[in-house]
Amino acid sequence: MRADSQDGAVPVLSGADFANALPRDLADVRVEEFANLPSAHLSLGDVWQLSRRVAAHVADEKIDGVVVTHGTDTLEESAYLCDITIDSLKPIVFTGAMRAASEIGYDGLANLASAIRVAASDDARGLGTVVVFNDEIHAVRDVTKTHPTALETFLSPEFGPLGRIDFSGVNLVRRPAHREFIPASRLEANVHLLKLVVGMSDGLLEYLVEVVGAKGIVLEALGGGRVPPAWLPTIERAVKAGTAIVITSRAGAGRTVDRYGYAGAHRDLARCGCWFANGLNGQKARVKLMAALGAGQAQKYFVSE
Repeated sequence: MRADSQDGAVPVLSGADFANALPRDLADVRVEEFANLPSAHLSLGDVWQLSRRVAAHVADEKIDGVVVTHGTDTLEESAYLCDITIDSLKPIVFTGAMRAASEIGYDGLANLASAIRVAASDDARGLGTVVVFNDEIHAVRDVTKTHPTALETFLSPEFGPLGRIDFSGVNLVRRPAHREFIPASRLEANVHLLKLVVGMSDGLLEYLVEVVGAKGIVLEALGGGRVPPAWLPTIERAVKAGTAIVITSRAGAGRTVDRYGYAGAHRDLARCGCWFANGLNGQKARVKLMAALGAGQAQKYFVSE
């Protein structure tokens, strides 16, 4: 992004612009222009095609790793899709910038240089897709955007970063314990996300099931996976009608599990036939459900209790 007028920053810089501004000794870098769009403008088709281009590149024996520059608004969704639908040990690294290139303190080139160093590192093999910002390396399953403007916006609230990049190179302190591959041939687009708040009616859920015909719905439930008791009949009807209902927590991190016995708690949702996202936030749980439904046998990719 660069602001060339008073109207604000727009995506005008090309891959060649970045390549020409980077140190020559980072790596042997090839540049491909996929799209030059704000990430808020990306469609599901765009994101799916991006993942297929990345898959094709890591399948090329002459390529050691891939870096994707991406707008920060939906970066974690595109990156997570690559993580679960590309079966490769090669590093796939997503990065971007929080400041426009025309602003003082532009962070894009520093982030891109760090991302290239990670993609070229043998130590990064087998990590899955990672997000590199602010000299930190994050597992995409754990990371989320936490602030609309801060440079340190990408954080992993529960487990912290995998490591850092400094003058000595790529330094990893841990590796992801959980990696997953879903052999999806497409994304099921008719999947939706609802966030529960106090006193919220189940009307939107009913509408999505009965009018929209949703194939899947992710519910960002309260606490460790709880809903108001009045939601249970609608959830049960939805599951019986064939809609996949996945439960995650609106807290944004942590597994959906609890020990409570009152109506609407975790055990009631399990009894209704809901699936559980095992620590994913809502937006990534939706991406996973779209891929799982696109692959068939979706239930095996979620916790079912």
